[in-house]
Amino acid sequence: MNLNEIADELYQHQKNGEELEKLTERYTGLTPENSYEIQKINIQKDLLAGDHLTAWKMGLTSLAKQQSVGISEPIYGRLLKSMEINSPLLNLKGLIHPRVEPEFAFFINQHLEGADITEEKVWKATIGIAPALEVIDSRYRDFSFNLVDVVADNASSSRFILSKNIYSPTEFQLDQLEVSMELNGKTVQIGRGSAVLGNPVRSVVKLVQMLHSVGESVEPGMIVLTGGITEAVPVSIGDNLIANFEKLGRMKLSVKS
Repeated sequence: MNLNEIADELYQHQKNGEELEKLTERYTGLTPENSYEIQKINIQKDLLAGDHLTAWKMGLTSLAKQQSVGISEPIYGRLLKSMEINSPLLNLKGLIHPRVEPEFAFFINQHLEGADITEEKVWKATIGIAPALEVIDSRYRDFSFNLVDVVADNASSSRFILSKNIYSPTEFQLDQLEVSMELNGKTVQIGRGSAVLGNPVRSVVKLVQMLHSVGESVEPGMIVLTGGITEAVPVSIGDNLIANFEKLGRMKLSVKS
């Protein structure tokens, strides 16, 4: 089994916005370790082409999402500078079946590594917290996948946008904040920060532990998106979405062709 060939196939579908059948239906014996290697191989292609790694993202950070794909822990992916949206407009070109979810973004200014990482160390290394929206878009047909498939597909990473409102990490208790999502004027999702592993800071702790197991770390200047606070909301051309973050403000996103 050649991981580079599998990665190349997936990479082409990611770049062209084309669906493909699940890898696990066509390649036997793929492991989670293989899938993270495929993810890294494809990100490296973008880095060699001049892109930059600006953030890590956590996925499957709620118990319900973990159960839906039969796992007991979250996953991580990599976010590139080219994935960041700098205005509240989402262009659907190159996307297959996009969905939007609200998250908290941690701005990190210290090196974080090690299996012994603590919440206290994460808070100390965090210079700010901001609301964020992530656009996920699985490249697999019908948005159907298992753990190995989704990890290889960079945890369904696609686009992300950060709020310009950045707050002190000690200003609010993130686990208690309510977040709602409105689609075309109708509330479609409501959640709390506690949906993210009980508290979003634990998502950063888990990320550092998972990276440690493969010899990597979170570097100063990086951002960590801690995982969806509500279920992801499917969007299409002409939609207008508003995410209301209690005490932190609102984010808007309009969808165009």
